[in-house]
Amino acid sequence: MDVVVAGSHGLIGSALVADLVARGDSVRRLVRRGTDPAADPAAGSTGPAAARPAGVRDVPWDPRVGELDPAALEGADAVVNLAGAGIGDHRWTAAYKQTLLGSRTTTTSLLARTIARSDTRPVLVNGSAIGAYGSRGDEVLTEASGRGDDFLAGLVEAWENATSPAAEAGARVVWLRSGVVLAPSRGALGKLLPILRLGLGGPLGSGHQWWSWIALRDEVAAIRHVVGADVHGPVNVVAPEPTTNRAVIRALAQALHRPALLPVPRAALRVALGEFASDLVASQRVVPGVLARTGYVWSHTNPQDAARWVTKEDEVSAPR
Repeated sequence: MDVVVAGSHGLIGSALVADLVARGDSVRRLVRRGTDPAADPAAGSTGPAAARPAGVRDVPWDPRVGELDPAALEGADAVVNLAGAGIGDHRWTAAYKQTLLGSRTTTTSLLARTIARSDTRPVLVNGSAIGAYGSRGDEVLTEASGRGDDFLAGLVEAWENATSPAAEAGARVVWLRSGVVLAPSRGALGKLLPILRLGLGGPLGSGHQWWSWIALRDEVAAIRHVVGADVHGPVNVVAPEPTTNRAVIRALAQALHRPALLPVPRAALRVALGEFASDLVASQRVVPGVLARTGYVWSHTNPQDAARWVTKEDEVSAPR
């Protein structure tokens, strides 16, 4: 398989590239050479800390000015676009909200337009998020559920709509509506795990909100799955059984042999994180209908098993 990856420096992108290389697939990374990913998160950049793995070819692009050689995508089976500024990297000021939006729509639009002009029209597997649904309490959310009306829902809508040129040209387009990605480092647990290891963590807010999560190794495997499956449009990339925040935190603490007795009040989260705190306490009971229907088999179906992998108690560290 020949795969082009945008956003290869991120948590999911770097794991995907490593997995594809390990399987003998051909990988092209879209990169801005010499650019710090933290300074230009939209571009899928490489810098001193992001050395090129063996077997990977780097292809230059500049989404800020719309530069991408169409030849960069020719012959590819799939383009996987995971580029975009980190949702939780900064407080959501008006300026950073624009960064979050622009870093997604400019990259996606450029890729979609380039695919539309391509003779081969590879499948576009585009990043997205369950933030599309907004906070919905106990409502069970499928790919057919309506959108929410908060900032993240609007962000995801614009992100997904930016793929339209590819779809209108006849390319297959998949939106990866990913849940909370559980990984041994970085991502949603990057700041939480060290606190839990000290025995100082606990549920976020009430802890009763639904957290639809996915282990990193399943996130990567699900991306491979949708490349080959006859699916298009939204795909909920989450574990088969949604779990409450309290249950996920408890599973992680138990795997670390630590208590998780100190809840973090919603007000404290708001002071520390600003508007982003609302995303952490949002309740999204999302089920993966498309993945289940097309035969995807999960490595981690419950938070206890995922927690053992995340904390390396089962000594499994690579995507399957």
